[in-house]
Amino acid sequence: MLLLETVKCTGNVWMDVLYLVIGLIVGVVAGLLISRKLVKKQLKDNPPINEEMIKTLMRGMGRNPSQKQVNQMMKQMQRFQ
Repeated sequence: MLLLETVKCTGNVWMDVLYLVIGLIVGVVAGLLISRKLVKKQLKDNPPINEEMIKTLMRGMGRNPSQKQVNQMMKQMQRFQ
């Protein structure tokens, strides 16, 4: 009830509803665009794991990976995503 007392109505209920709907649509569109931009930035800064990263990781553990092992690791990574 307190919320209704603080909201100023224009007197025309349909105009108030229209403003509310337009505000919600603008908010959703702005939110989608901002989140899309943030996700693209995050993927650019932290790219997903590729074959070169797996080879480097396995070499760091003292193993010389074959292409078959790299392919197996890639399939496992894709399964977890």
